[in-house]
Amino acid sequence: MKIGILLTGHAPDALIDQTGDYDLMFADLLAQDGLNFQGYAVVDGIFPENGADDADGWVITGSRHGAYEDHDWIPPLEDLIRDIDAQKKPLIGVCFGHQIIAQALGGKVQKFGGGWAIGRVTYSQQGQDVTLNAWHQDQVVERPERARVLAGNGFCENGILAYDDHIWTVQPHPEYNADFIQGLIDHRGRGVVPDETLNRAAANLRGPVSNPEIATFMKDFLTKERT
Repeated sequence: MKIGILLTGHAPDALIDQTGDYDLMFADLLAQDGLNFQGYAVVDGIFPENGADDADGWVITGSRHGAYEDHDWIPPLEDLIRDIDAQKKPLIGVCFGHQIIAQALGGKVQKFGGGWAIGRVTYSQQGQDVTLNAWHQDQVVERPERARVLAGNGFCENGILAYDDHIWTVQPHPEYNADFIQGLIDHRGRGVVPDETLNRAAANLRGPVSNPEIATFMKDFLTKERT
């Protein structure tokens, strides 16, 4: 099964030699027999030649850009999202991916007045706690009509959304570990995110996260049979 990974941003230059770019991070997270991955740097205008037909399932990565910003690659990405949706192919969106899918399907994304979520954040999902690393100020503030809320918290109501049986999106980052968040704090956070927020996140980075459980869910979601 071929999974197309749509890169809407790139890992920081200071970290990429250790982690690889975002497509490699997701390929590592989702690695299992029978899954093959191909990245498309849509942020650089590189789109799948045959659109939604180029892969059996899709993942949209995070980005330092805002879904509402005026970039040439955002309208064709929204068109591709709607084509994937129309074909009912499995689609996962993470952080920016979560936001751009909501925007493409009729929702609204904006900078959240409450500030930033950085580092380990816990969300309530059907009475169970899910803890993942976050890095965002933008949020989905108005859900598309079809969207179902699966998880959230007082800071981010729309933490995990689902659309029918074939789209699942998550605001935090199951592909980020503590070292990567520390790298973002050091190389992207200072001067942008308040120091108090960064310092609090850095002090709390080494606790447990739900990355393995969410990765298993994502693999099952991409590969399950659909009628």
